[in-house]
Amino acid sequence: MNCKKIFNKFLSKNPFVLFILLIVSLFTSISCVSTNPQSTFDTYGPVAQSQLVLFYWILAAAIFVFTAMTIILIYTVYKFRRKSGDLIPEQIHGNTKLEIAWTIVPCIILAIIAVPTIFTIFDNTNSPDTSSNSVTVDVYAHQWFWEFKYDDPNNETEKITVANEMHIPVGKVININLYSDDVIHSFWVPKLAGKVDLMPGNNNKMWLQADKEGEYLGQCAEFCGVAHALMKFRVIAESQENYDKWLSDQSKEAIVSIEPQALEGKEIFESREAGCWSCHTIRGSARSKGKTGPDLTHIGSRSHIAAGVVENTQQNMAKWIENPNSIKPGTLMATNGQVYTDPDKKLTGPEVSALVAYLRTLK
Repeated sequence: MNCKKIFNKFLSKNPFVLFILLIVSLFTSISCVSTNPQSTFDTYGPVAQSQLVLFYWILAAAIFVFTAMTIILIYTVYKFRRKSGDLIPEQIHGNTKLEIAWTIVPCIILAIIAVPTIFTIFDNTNSPDTSSNSVTVDVYAHQWFWEFKYDDPNNETEKITVANEMHIPVGKVININLYSDDVIHSFWVPKLAGKVDLMPGNNNKMWLQADKEGEYLGQCAEFCGVAHALMKFRVIAESQENYDKWLSDQSKEAIVSIEPQALEGKEIFESREAGCWSCHTIRGSARSKGKTGPDLTHIGSRSHIAAGVVENTQQNMAKWIENPNSIKPGTLMATNGQVYTDPDKKLTGPEVSALVAYLRTLK
């Protein structure tokens, strides 16, 4: 069924449908507001700002072309409309001047678009500062969480690993090295920079800078499997003083509370039955050296868990440990963990509470 038949059958005879479509279109357009936490129209860094300026430049060119063509079309339809008594006009092969014009003009328009596009791409690819004054972060994407690795200020040969929360000093250039552990992912913080892909075996790089302190929402922007939409992270831009303190705190080993419930949770975490230690690292623990899942050394200090999906509260952490699929369907923890795959090893309520008490003390 072609468009004309659809219009004649449904729309032309039903004004209410046309009205509904108009309302839907209106609400769709006004939903694109800059106050959205992932809006690209409210930028706080030079990379995102340059991309927004380029977008407006291309949009202006598109509006100009659309307006000009519409005016010419309307004029042509009106000027050369058929009148009574008209004869068949003289048939011509073509018009050389017009053909040259509509070849040269589009080339000029494309050049107007292409030149700033090329300059913007190169400016956003090549970091303006690779000195010691900048910060370098190695980003590793996994199904379905993020790891951020920093140089340890107390040990030049070591890296500090954190999960799903990237801290940066405001006003400084952040050079980012991108790596994928499994499939293609895409690193995207809309208010700070456009998305850049992470590809297995083909490392990538980018840079960004935050001009204002705050928390910026990021997300994987390349379909990477069942939990792709829930692969989030946060970029926390803070003062140099707060950043230095955070980095110093993250370089330390986990401090375990002496509270009995927390100590019980530590024993469960490191037990063969639970198996948590085999996938997660907790620096300071002689047993927890796993690399499959996120580093949990200071998980108690993070604002969110489950790759930024839910807030880090006692209730949410208990729900996450008890049934990961209820928060993030398809997570490997639920697929591979013995306490989820073997009914005989399922965690009891008191065991879940003890694990929560232990993990929330890791700050």
